[in-house]
Order: sequence, then structure tokens, then C-alpha cells
Amino acid sequence: MLNITDDQIRSIGDVLNNPSRPLKERFRALFTLRNIGGPLAIASIEKCFADESALLKHELAYCLGQMQDTAANPILVKVLKDEAEHPMVRHEAAEALGAIGSSDMVNILERFKNDSSVEVAETCQLALERINWLQSPDNSKCSENPYHSVDPAPPAQLKTVEELKGILINDKESLFNRYRAMFSLRNLRSKEAVEALGEGLKHGSALFKHEVAFVLGQLQDESSVKYLQSSLENCDENEMVRHECAEALGAIATEECMDILNKYLRDDKRVVKESCEIALDMCEYENSPEFQYANTLTVK
Repeated sequence: MLNITDDQIRSIGDVLNNPSRPLKERFRALFTLRNIGGPLAIASIEKCFADESALLKHELAYCLGQMQDTAANPILVKVLKDEAEHPMVRHEAAEALGAIGSSDMVNILERFKNDSSVEVAETCQLALERINWLQSPDNSKCSENPYHSVDPAPPAQLKTVEELKGILINDKESLFNRYRAMFSLRNLRSKEAVEALGEGLKHGSALFKHEVAFVLGQLQDESSVKYLQSSLENCDENEMVRHECAEALGAIATEECMDILNKYLRDDKRVVKESCEIALDMCEYENSPEFQYANTLTVK
């Protein structure tokens, strides 16, 4: 990263925290802060949790987890504890605590592993399993993640697509093992693996399906569009799943994806509507010569 002054970081933070700026600009500011890191960036992100947009706040928590800075732990704990907060935001705070992986966060995650929100409870259970896995000798045997994201579970050890799909869609398997199969399929990056993941969008909890959609977005494979479209268009589907499907379509960024997203810019669910807005901005980036989606250093 280029040398960046404190004043520049504060200016980017001002964009993030300005509700009068377009949401797409605020998202770009957020991801720029994530890439910069450090106490000033974290402070700007923390301030933004006062915003009204659940989508934006969930993304704040995600970025704090990806930054893997233990200074973010108290911020995330506060969000997780706030039972008045949107479950999607609380879930992401719990997932971020798992991503950072501090063993001293076990007690707080244990406290909420049976939360009244299924999404929050399941995420705390996953985060606890990830922290436990980090402390085991097996974590050195993990295959490399080609996407460089901090995932909520490590990939499973070598298995065929058929074996992994069997684990993925098996409701009797633990959620942690199903996630491990999911990330192994993603890492294979084959057409067969994409089809198996697409089938996963029809199985399991909202939390599980939203992660499948996220993974399909990382893969950016056009053959997954039909699965993502089907879930986005299902207004009975959990908004958490529909939002992630919209963002995945934004990452794939074909003309077909843009046509689908434009239909839901006025969706009844704010999270879905805003996700389509952000996804269309991602489409614009994917079809432009820009080398980095999140770069607001030139924003005035």
C-alpha cells in the first residue's frame, strides 16, 4: 500500500460516515479503510455503527474481521451483545470474532451460541469451532486459500466433488463440516464444484445458504447465475440470503446479472434493495479498467 497520511485516512473516514454520500461511495471508503488498517481506520469504522443501514453495518463487521486486528474485538463484542441490532449485523460481528480468532473471545461466543436469532446462534457455534480448530495441530495441514479471505471454517481435506457435495447438502452433518466442504468445493474451482454449490443454495438454514451465495460470488462463474437468480427472485427467502445473492451477481457482472439486479432496486426489503445498488456498482467496476474496487484516496 502507498504511504498514506493520517489526514487522508480521516478524509476517507469522513466519506464512510457521511449519510448524505451515495451508499456505493461509502462502501468504497470502507474497503479502502480495510486495506489500510490501523487504529485510525478502525476508529472510523467503529463510528459508523451508528448508521441506520443494516447492510452497511454488517459490512463494517465483516471488514473488521478480515483486518484480523484484535483491537476490533471490543467493538464487535458490543455489536454482538446489542439484541436490538439487526440479526444480520450481530451475526457478522460474531463471524468477525471467529475470523480474528482470539481465544479470550470464547466466553462471549459461548454466551450467545443459543441466541434467540438462529443466524446469530449458528454463527457463534461456527466461530467457537474455528477458534478451537486454530488451537489444534491440524490447522497446519490446510490447503491454501486462493481467494485470500479469512473464512469461517477451513476447507476439508482432499475429497471428490461427489463426496464434498454429499457433506454439503446433508442436514445431519455439523454446520462446521458442511462449511468445510463448501470451501473445499470453492477451492477446486471446477464446473462440477460450482454446480454442487448451486445445489447447496436449496438446502439448510439462512446462514448456510447466505455463505453458499458468498462463495459463488468469489468464484465469479457464470454458470451459477441461474441459482443466484432463483434465490434472489424468491421473495419468501430470508433477506440475508437474497442480499448475498445480489452481491454475488454483482461480482459475476455480466449483462444478464445487471438486468436481474435492476429489477430489484426497489425491493420491499431495504437490505436487498441496497445490496442491488452496491452490486451494480461492483458490475461497473468489473467492466472497467480500474485495478482496485475500493480506492477512495482521490475522493474529494
